[in-house]
Amino acid sequence: MRYYIGIDGGGTKTEIALFDENKNVIDTVRVAGSNHENLAGSFAEAADILMSGMNLLLAANELKYGDIAGILMGLAGIDHPHQHDALAKILADRGLRNFRIYNDGFIVAKAGLPGGVGIGYNCGTGTCCNSIDDNGSMLQIGGFGDLSADKGNGRWIARRVYNKIYDDVCLGLTGTMMTETFCNRAEISRSRDAIVSAVSNFDDAETAEDFIRLLIDLFFEALSAGDPTAREICEEMAERGAEYICAHLQTQQFAADAVYVVLSGSIHTKLPSDLYIAALEAHCRARTDKTLRFIKLEQPPVMGCIHWLLERG
Repeated sequence: MRYYIGIDGGGTKTEIALFDENKNVIDTVRVAGSNHENLAGSFAEAADILMSGMNLLLAANELKYGDIAGILMGLAGIDHPHQHDALAKILADRGLRNFRIYNDGFIVAKAGLPGGVGIGYNCGTGTCCNSIDDNGSMLQIGGFGDLSADKGNGRWIARRVYNKIYDDVCLGLTGTMMTETFCNRAEISRSRDAIVSAVSNFDDAETAEDFIRLLIDLFFEALSAGDPTAREICEEMAERGAEYICAHLQTQQFAADAVYVVLSGSIHTKLPSDLYIAALEAHCRARTDKTLRFIKLEQPPVMGCIHWLLERG
């Protein structure tokens, strides 16, 4: 029996799976997020997390690295060749062999696209848009945060919602139903001092996750209720997403009449995002004559690792 390891490394968690040659999942472990950009120890700390997770997985199944035929990692934050090379060198220096590293957006494509060809658009902790075309050419667009003007991920939505609440209370600009709901749920007054003080929650390790989730929930609730400000945010993120997706159509080679676009990440798959996805599709149709077939990722992204490993042998 041949064994393989697939790794889906994100900003908040890393899933490490042990597979057999028949694509059966034998065991999985979850450890801390392995995106080096979020870690004080950068690549070295990311390598620590990855190695410790694999060690746990192997020990639990009474295996050694020599028993593993191949390891494939899809990691958030691996956006440049020099990032790949820096992490690969550390892992190799620690004795790891027979491994490959890609941006996590590519394993999403391999997990969700029929035949592994098409475009994957991920909006979770971060944003990236990746494609694999008919010739196997791989392209990533976005993934650099503010530098690539990424939109649509959880932190971006939370900040845009806060922007609009701030404008409402502190600048007296267009109001939004999100303001009252935010003040009620955060148990603060509708005052400038209270709104300004709340911004500290973004950078507090103990409160940031819950605070960001509160703002994301407010956005989707307001969008469903027809709030114009929420709709404005929706259109902004849908337009940027369409720009990313259509850029792949301009650069990559897709001969089929229809190109699949797999949507992944919590914003697309775990939240009530149908109105946003409809807006995304509309913006894409306005930019291209190519038929796009949007599907939500149903398999765990880590499944893309084993598909890829066995595809390439």
